Amino acid sequence: MSSISPIRLAASPDISQMLSAAGSTAGARAASGPGGVSAAQFEKLAAALEAQPNRVDSSSAAGGLGADFSAPGSEFANVLTQMVREVSAKQAAAGDAMSGVLSGQGIPLHEAVIAGEEASLSFQLMVEVRNKLLESYQELMRMQV
Repeated sequence: MSSISPIRLAASPDISQMLSAAGSTAGARAASGPGGVSAAQFEKLAAALEAQPNRVDSSSAAGGLGADFSAPGSEFANVLTQMVREVSAKQAAAGDAMSGVLSGQGIPLHEAVIAGEEASLSFQLMVEVRNKLLESYQELMRMQV
């Protein structure tokens, strides 16, 4: 499996649908690893992400915020910032859904669990992207000039 580009990941408009599909399949939960995601589900998600065409342009990478791209690296920083915001929003939505279930507000339990799994999977993916970036930085620092 090839590595997943964080730029393509953040630019894909249906990433939340893919994450929710990968996190909500109950049949593979028995063979799941840490975080409730099986290797088969993760492979399926990665294959779906690799199949997405590369649709990065300045407006989608910055979330359509009209960011200034004159500074070098600002586009990449905006992509990472948008990714962190999306993960944070998913975690907040999952927390709200669980609170709604526990307080009896009529939110179905299965929707709250799906939201929690989606938030968990999004966070795990963000951590892996961070780890890859850190590894790349450390490798660059070890290079002799």
